Amino acid sequence: MSKKNQYVVRAGNGWGVRGGGNSRLTASYETQAEAIQHGRQIAQNQHSELRIQGANAKFREAWSYGHDPFPPEG
Repeated sequence: MSKKNQYVVRAGNGWGVRGGGNSRLTASYETQAEAIQHGRQIAQNQHSELRIQGANAKFREAWSYGHDPFPPEG
């Protein structure tokens, strides 16, 4: 399985989860909370990042489930 970041995005009147670089949604939901829950599961399984889009179409937060070195490089 590839390590694509997952995105919770607006999808019409609802919300969806989309893998990075994909044009189609992985899944659609009525609420953002449902989409976040599903997106989080995918991101955890793939050790990737979950990015959440707000109602204003700007990304408001991101959660990382990958290997994040501490302290960060650079």
